[in-house]
Amino acid sequence: MGKIPAADSSGCSLKSKMTFRAIFCLVLITVAAPLWAVSTPDKAAIASAHFLATEAGHEILSKGGNAFDAAIAVSSTLAVVEPTSSGIGGGAFWLLHRAADGFQTMIDAREQAPGAAHRDMYLDEEGNVNRDLAINGPLAGGIPGEIAGLEHLAVHYGRLPLSVSLQPAIRIARDGFKVDEKFHALMKWRIDTIKRWPEASEAYLADGEMPPVGHVIKLPDLAWVLEQVAERGAEGFYAGPVAERMVKGVREAGGIWTMEDLAAYKVKEREPIRVIHGDYELVTAPPPSSGGIALAEILNIIEPFRVNEQDPVLRTHLLVEAMRRAYRDRAIYLGDPDFVNIPVAMLTNPYYADGLRASIRPDRATPSSMLAGNDQLPDGTDTTHFSIIDTEGNMVAATLTVNLPFGSGFMPPGTGLLINNEMDDFSAKKGEPNAYGLIGFTANEIQPYKRPLSSMTPSFMISGEKRAVIGTPGGSRIITMVLLGILDFVQGNQPESWVSLPRFHHQYVPDKISAEPDAFSPEVVEGLQAMGHEVEVRSRTWGNMHGAMWNLETGEVSAGSDPRWPSGRAIVR
Repeated sequence: MGKIPAADSSGCSLKSKMTFRAIFCLVLITVAAPLWAVSTPDKAAIASAHFLATEAGHEILSKGGNAFDAAIAVSSTLAVVEPTSSGIGGGAFWLLHRAADGFQTMIDAREQAPGAAHRDMYLDEEGNVNRDLAINGPLAGGIPGEIAGLEHLAVHYGRLPLSVSLQPAIRIARDGFKVDEKFHALMKWRIDTIKRWPEASEAYLADGEMPPVGHVIKLPDLAWVLEQVAERGAEGFYAGPVAERMVKGVREAGGIWTMEDLAAYKVKEREPIRVIHGDYELVTAPPPSSGGIALAEILNIIEPFRVNEQDPVLRTHLLVEAMRRAYRDRAIYLGDPDFVNIPVAMLTNPYYADGLRASIRPDRATPSSMLAGNDQLPDGTDTTHFSIIDTEGNMVAATLTVNLPFGSGFMPPGTGLLINNEMDDFSAKKGEPNAYGLIGFTANEIQPYKRPLSSMTPSFMISGEKRAVIGTPGGSRIITMVLLGILDFVQGNQPESWVSLPRFHHQYVPDKISAEPDAFSPEVVEGLQAMGHEVEVRSRTWGNMHGAMWNLETGEVSAGSDPRWPSGRAIVR
């Protein structure tokens, strides 16, 4: 193992202070970079978790749509063919870059708590969290935001009517799609929950049992709902017959939604988190995502370490120590910014990272129990992502979710859609882990109309030479997967490399490194253990990353889809 290097003052880097050089670099990246481009993208790139969704996006581009129209087609098609991971009964973040003027924003269509929700709604008489109520059935569902987000994209950023961009999804819902390996594998995990609800069982099972790979699923009720939206916009979902069916079904099954809850839902545009890392500007998701702040914090901590130049043991150790500290702050500070005063400027400031970095020993792991702010700790997923770059240079990084595979498993009669179980992303009890093992405190407690904290981290990396679009599903591991992908991009590698990398993760609690089967050699595991780390090598992989890149100097675009699931597809056309 080598020593932690001192910060290098050469190059266009922020390092540990906002130097004149860093300010100059920021100006070049954000203002002058478009002037350096000798061409627009030569083709359009779309990478998503399902080949039908990727094709749907290209279909809409061929009809004159832009990246934002394509995002509507990809999102709505994934809602049909990938109910394991997203759906119109869930929510989404769309990170946008508009080429014409460089404008960037995040469309926040995250689910929000119903009006009757309250802090202790999942606690039993002894004060313990009832996990079944929090993750299964209609009480687990927040008010969906995806449809409102799709309309917002069409009205404010797209070129085509919403009705046109929804056509691929409507067609596939009506005509059917085949069960793939991912659907089959995740159904095994959630089939008992699906069987509890007759409408979901009828829609997704074959004679009441596991559907085989290749089985065709048709969703006429979902096609009808999407047609209502195509005709009436978001009003076709949040009011009228669709809303009435959803509320009636949810309430009869024990949920608390009201028509007023649906009518009150509004999309919000959020200013992205921006930080400089080396020669690049990171543009990423703000709260109620925890991902952008945590990612910025990690990158600020590690920048002087030049981690990509270190031996595998020291590199992993430094990254894990940065992850540990960022996830600690996630638990303490982060929540819905409309309800909680989040110290964003502090958490993303290089000076704050200086202090966190100073507590990292190069030769020893820091036990999570030794970090400040954890006195309330107890003893000790699924989502989808797609990336788009169109031939004008517009970019979309979108992460969509229903939380666990198949959400809550509950389908209101006559709708064909699964209700999410995002209420579990709140902190149901201080310090109590959720389904992904993440803890939270007061900042993320349940309140009416509040949006739960998310780990979704759609991101861009931007310089005068290259632009990257990246993101992934994976619950609590999303942030660290995006981190590893970004570091690989910075090294000069292509999207196929980012999405294929072996992965490792630390999230403060539990205090251990999780690793994919091929992430570490035995020697690296031994070295980390000698430093005091607990290492758990998992038998399974995780994540489903999809990325795209544009070389501004040549105009070439490229894309990659995660090989862990064969249903994904990256197409440059």
